[in-house]
Amino acid sequence: MAEDAGTTLIHHLLNPNMEARGVAVLLGKTLTEVRQVDNEEIYFTTSEGETYMMYHSQDCCECVYIEDIEGDLQSLVGNPILVAEEVDSGDRGPVSGYDESYTWTFYKLATINGHVDIRWYGSSNGYYSESVDFTKVD
Repeated sequence: MAEDAGTTLIHHLLNPNMEARGVAVLLGKTLTEVRQVDNEEIYFTTSEGETYMMYHSQDCCECVYIEDIEGDLQSLVGNPILVAEEVDSGDRGPVSGYDESYTWTFYKLATINGHVDIRWYGSSNGYYSESVDFTKVD
């Protein structure tokens, strides 16, 4: 049974040594900056001085990009992140009828000031990755 974001946050706060994966590492952290670069990257900087990047490393026969952002990214700045989750949505159709393979990936982030849904779309010939990466920047 999957945990909801609130339960995950409570477990994380009670057990700070719990290994968070993906965007869930932002749970409980306060962002000082959120910066979008075109429709290819989003940078998240925490009050602890950490920077995380959401992106896709493009290859030859694929296209992965931010299709839409619902909400204001700046509403994530200044208060602890209460929701940080990734959701794949297989029930949406392709953007183009020519896409042999496609993946919709949604990121849901929220603070007490508001919520943001980041919608990524990836397409390929079926051989290449359509996933979105979330990694700490050194």
